[in-house]
Amino acid sequence: MLKILFSPSEGKNSGGEESPKELLGSNKARQEILNEYNAIIKSGDEDAIKSLFGFKKKNDCEVYINDVFNSPLMSAIERYQGVAYDYLDMSTLDATQVEYLKKNTIIFSNLYGPILGGDAIANYKVKQGNNIGNIVPDKFYKDRFSYQLDLYLNNDDILDLRAGYYDKFYKANKPYTTLKFLKGGKTVSHWAKAYRGLVLRELAKNNISSMEEFKSLEIDGLQIKEIKVIKNKTEIVYNIV
Repeated sequence: MLKILFSPSEGKNSGGEESPKELLGSNKARQEILNEYNAIIKSGDEDAIKSLFGFKKKNDCEVYINDVFNSPLMSAIERYQGVAYDYLDMSTLDATQVEYLKKNTIIFSNLYGPILGGDAIANYKVKQGNNIGNIVPDKFYKDRFSYQLDLYLNNDDILDLRAGYYDKFYKANKPYTTLKFLKGGKTVSHWAKAYRGLVLRELAKNNISSMEEFKSLEIDGLQIKEIKVIKNKTEIVYNIV
């Protein structure tokens, strides 16, 4: 099967009606970092909370000041909102396509680490790059989850659609594929998020199960320019047309 590695987003949708369950890997392996996060949230230390969230105003924090162990839960793929998720446009996909995303997308959360799109998570806030107390999230999850992910992905093709920052959480030890988007011969940066969302949408709509299927998939607005192979990494370069 094809598994897609994906980035989270700073924005979140509130609410949720999912039931608690075991997350990808294990809940126990996350306990320390979740406890540390909760301790900051419950401390009432306004400066510490604003620093963790990356906000300057207390009012902006209010929606995220929730006990992560006793909060409404929502599937990760539905929880996030931002450019990539806007272009994924889940609300216009059917139930089968949404189920594809929940089973085959692995999102690298700054709080929960690697989680399946269907894993149920609380509404939380950790600014990218921030520590959680004394814990460095990317190092925490790389140390505890890399071996588990290697095992989990052993028999799958891997398409890595993450922003480069999330390489710090996990680096595949087997062949994997990344994408690059060019406009007028130049690499796009911010709008790469949009195209990653569009690609993920097309994967779900077409029930793509392998990299061979993906390479033959025609995506509106994108044209393959070249395919580069460096060691275990294949990079597909698209022209935006």
